[in-house]
This record gives sequence, C-alpha cells and structure tokens, in this order.
Amino acid sequence: MSARVVDIARAWIGTPYVHQGSARGAGTDCLGLIRGVWRQLYGSEPEVAPAYTPDWGEIGGDELLMQAALRNLIPVKPGGGATPGEVLLFRMRDGAVAKHLGIRAGVGEAASFVHAYDRHGVVESPLSAPWQARTRGFPPP
Repeated sequence: MSARVVDIARAWIGTPYVHQGSARGAGTDCLGLIRGVWRQLYGSEPEVAPAYTPDWGEIGGDELLMQAALRNLIPVKPGGGATPGEVLLFRMRDGAVAKHLGIRAGVGEAASFVHAYDRHGVVESPLSAPWQARTRGFPPP
C-alpha cells in the first residue's frame, strides 16, 4: 500500500496550485492532494471538506486540519520510524496550528515528500531538517 500511495502522489507532480482545488492536472492545494490520493485509493472521501480561506491557518487557533486527520487517520507512534506514504502535517512555526500537508515519499538520506505549494504547484521536496522539525505523521491512508 505504501508504494502505491507514493506512486499516486507522484502522479500529481506538476499539477498547478489552486486554492481549494482537488483535480490532478487541473489544480490543487495541499488538502486537495491528500483528498485526491484518498479518492484514487478508496473511491470516495471520508468526509466533505468545508470551505476555507487562503489565510485560515493564520486566524483563530482551531486545529481544524489536525482534528480532521485524527478523525480519518491513525497517528504514527513516536519512534515508530518513517514509512513512505505517510500523511505529514506541518506546523509552520512553534505554537501555530498545523496548516500544511504532504505525503512522505522517500526515507533515510533520500527523505522527501510530495506536497502542493503556493506558486509552485505539486512538487516533491527534500524533507530537510527544517521541514522535519515541523512534522506530525500518520500512516498511509
């Protein structure tokens, strides 16, 4: 399953960034990427994503993304090791709500993740130390 999740995520690379989008090749944001991978694996999404503004993570302190992840995914146990296909949540700064998502692609020295990034679209980025410090993982959906 892990390799399949990574293959599906990588098939989205090059999709433009579109806020609230979730269509491979047409446009997606980070949540839309996870939703699209889920749809390809299971046929339908576990819940309807509510409308959200581009700055939703900057206002209020509600952990909306984390709460949705906890409803639909199982957290990775601390010290459990990295697994390709994990859904990664990111806190962009200490004390902030989790507001970015990606899918772990490579592990070890080749650690990387696939994510949709404003002004870049869907890309595979190195999971560098600054990114790793901001993560919380969930096993492959």
